[in-house]
Amino acid sequence: MPTQPHVVVLDYGFGNVRSAVRALERVGAEVELTADKHAAIEADGLVVPGVGAFAAVMAGLREVGGDQVVDRRLAGGRPVLGICVGMQVMFTEGVEHGERTDGLGEWPGVVDRLEADVVPHMGWATIDAAPGSVLFKGLEDERFYFVHSYAARSFPLTDDGAGATPFTTPLVTWSEHGDRFVAAVENGPLAATQFHPEKSGDAGAQLLAHWVDQLR
Repeated sequence: MPTQPHVVVLDYGFGNVRSAVRALERVGAEVELTADKHAAIEADGLVVPGVGAFAAVMAGLREVGGDQVVDRRLAGGRPVLGICVGMQVMFTEGVEHGERTDGLGEWPGVVDRLEADVVPHMGWATIDAAPGSVLFKGLEDERFYFVHSYAARSFPLTDDGAGATPFTTPLVTWSEHGDRFVAAVENGPLAATQFHPEKSGDAGAQLLAHWVDQLR
């Protein structure tokens, strides 16, 4: 019987943490909800949830040293999964109401308001999965649950090596609401989704199972 991967869901005051914990437990992870830096650095996998404003999420992360935890883990090739605003803060900056806030800068790019007739984007939507995606294997035709007003609407890293990271070429999955936006990224040890897998029914559970399986 394979051992249960130990996953920390970072508890920094922002995020749908209880539902994320339950969803991860259901797909075979041993889950700890904590803000403890040592536990977060040493876990097999780290989940960074996030809801609300980009600036508030960044302030909460910095208060518990979450920015340092993410840096340390990625420097050591240790898996991190960002969800919703937990994905957005992986980019260089967020722009809300004209105010710019520095993100974690793991990927170049700006998170700003969706250009759509109806905002927030709330509900189920299809995705255009990246070829070779591990997270979306067998889920290419499924719908996932989104609740957001902001997103990254471009992904500057390209296959030609411009701005390349030390990791593999990022696999970028897209969705649309008004215009195209980044729905998920898989980039070596760093993965993230704009949608909420923990609220996305069987498809979301299978995606989380794919992520947890990589931790074994």
